[in-house]
Amino acid sequence: MYPEHPSRVPVQRAVEVHQPTPYPPAVPVPAPLVPVQPNTVPTVASIVMPDGRIVTGYAVDPARTEPVAAKPAVSRTAVNVALGGVGFLAVSGGLLLLTSFIAALTAFISQLIILAAVIFGGWIAVQILGTHGHQGGTTVNIRRAVFKRNHFHG
Repeated sequence: MYPEHPSRVPVQRAVEVHQPTPYPPAVPVPAPLVPVQPNTVPTVASIVMPDGRIVTGYAVDPARTEPVAAKPAVSRTAVNVALGGVGFLAVSGGLLLLTSFIAALTAFISQLIILAAVIFGGWIAVQILGTHGHQGGTTVNIRRAVFKRNHFHG
């Protein structure tokens, strides 16, 4: 970190080098073979080779896999019942929404009718009650004759 003073002589230090010790590679140990007794005694087969030699030994059958159990077919009736149930649920939900919509529409229309009745009733009340304070009609002068409300005054 700090520079060394020029009058000092650097000290030589011994350096030890450590080499890692490698581990020997793991040797896989083969699993012990366990003899398996066949279910039945295999037959001994003899084969005559083309050069005349006879080779005798056990016949090896290829390993057979267990047949996969076929899935039972879903009956057409079960599919129809399931689809009918889904359709019924969809229609029921739609009908529930439809009835709610009809109820809201009915309430809206009834409120509009009440509002129209109030406005129209108020207009009629103004027409009836507003004419009592004004007795005169329109006065029109035609050729020096005065007509006042359908009555002639000469």
